[in-house]
Amino acid sequence: MEALPKALEADERSPESKDLLPSQTASSLCISSRSESVWTTTPRSNWEIYRKPIVIMSVGGAILLFGVVITCLAYTLDLGEKSQAVLRMMGPAFLSLGLMMLVCGLVWVPIIKKKQKQRQKSVFFQSLKSFFLNR
Repeated sequence: MEALPKALEADERSPESKDLLPSQTASSLCISSRSESVWTTTPRSNWEIYRKPIVIMSVGGAILLFGVVITCLAYTLDLGEKSQAVLRMMGPAFLSLGLMMLVCGLVWVPIIKKKQKQRQKSVFFQSLKSFFLNR
């Protein structure tokens, strides 16, 4: 019978075992976290906080207005059959898309405000915890 190899070389390990090896740096946890603002203490301006919802609401309002104009033109102008059919289909599509984006932006603002309050509470309780534990 043949003898079994004593140990596998590092190059001969399976890819699954390489994935299970622990990371060499502890700072990789901070880099891969989803909310990096928890680790940083620099205050952000209101524009940095609310920039994305404002852009979404603006684009949604513009698309909604474009849909209103197309729909009004489709029902008031006397165009060819194909043009009128296309405008009557595209107008409501832009209306619904614009309204959806506008509502998403409007809903996003209270969610951000709630997260800001939770983050302030978390920082407050962390400072209390560190105050009592460092005595």
